Amino acid sequence: MLKGIVLAFLSYAAYAMSDASIKFLNGRLDPFEVVFIGTVFGFAAVPFMMKRDDRWADLYRTTRRKLWLLRALVAVTGSVSSVIAFTALPMAEAFALIFLLPLFVTIFSVLFLGEKVGWRRWSAVIAGFVGVLVVLRPGFRELGIGHLAAIVGGLSGAVAIIILRVLGPTEKRVTLYGSGLAGPLVAAAILMIPGFRWPTLELWLPLLSYGLLGALGNILLMVAAQFAPASRIAPPQYSQMIWGVGFGYFLFGDRLDVFMVIGIAIIMGAGLVTFVREEQKTRWWRRTPVMRARS
Repeated sequence: MLKGIVLAFLSYAAYAMSDASIKFLNGRLDPFEVVFIGTVFGFAAVPFMMKRDDRWADLYRTTRRKLWLLRALVAVTGSVSSVIAFTALPMAEAFALIFLLPLFVTIFSVLFLGEKVGWRRWSAVIAGFVGVLVVLRPGFRELGIGHLAAIVGGLSGAVAIIILRVLGPTEKRVTLYGSGLAGPLVAAAILMIPGFRWPTLELWLPLLSYGLLGALGNILLMVAAQFAPASRIAPPQYSQMIWGVGFGYFLFGDRLDVFMVIGIAIIMGAGLVTFVREEQKTRWWRRTPVMRARS
C-alpha cells in the first residue's frame, strides 16, 4: 500500500513538471504542434502498458468503435485545452479549474450512467463551483481564454472517465490508452499545419520534458495501481497543486491573492470529498489506463 501511494506522489510530480514545461515554451509554438510532439513522446509508455499477449495493433483494436473514437476526441480537446490553460494562466489557477474534473464526473455519472448520488457529493459539487466563483470573481477581474480552456480541460477529462467506466470491463488497457494517443496524434497533426514552425534547439528541451515526463507519469501511476486501490492513489493528485504553487512562485513569478487561495482550497476540498465518496465506484480503474486529470 505504501509503495503504491509513494509511486502515486511521484507520478503526480512528473505530471506537474510536464505541465511546467508548457510554461517554459511561453506560447512560442502553436498549441496543436505542442500536443502533437508531446503525443509522439507519449508512445514511450506503450510497452509498459502492454501485457504479454498484447500487440501494437491492440492500440486501435476495439469492440466499441464509437465510444473509442469519442474517447479519442475528448483526448484532443483535453490536451489542447491544457496547453492553452498552462500557457495563459498561473499554474495554480490552471490546476484549480482543471481539478473541477471529479465534480463534473459526479454530474455526468448521474446524467449518463444513472448513478445515485447522495447529499454529501452534491454538497461537494456545489461547494466546488462556489470555489470557482471565488477564484474567477466574474465582474471583478478580467477573464480570458485560459480560464475557459482550463474548464474545458476539466470537462474533457470527466467525459473521458465516464467513457473509461463504460469501456473498462471489456477493453484491454492498451486499447484504452491507445484511444488517448490516437486522437491528439491525428487531429493535432492536421490542425498544426497552418501554424507549424520547426522548434529551435532551445524549445526542444521543454518539448521533450513535456512529452516524456507525461509518459513517465502514466507509467508510474499504472504501477502504483498494482500496489494500492484507486481510493488511495487518487487523492495524492492534489499534490500537483503544491508543485504548481511552487513552480509558479519560484520559476515564473506567479502570485496568488487571498481570494485565489480561498477558492483553490474550496475546490480541492470538494474534489477530495468526491474522491472519498466514489471509492466503491473506482474499482474499474485497475483495468483501465491511468491518465492525468486533463486527459
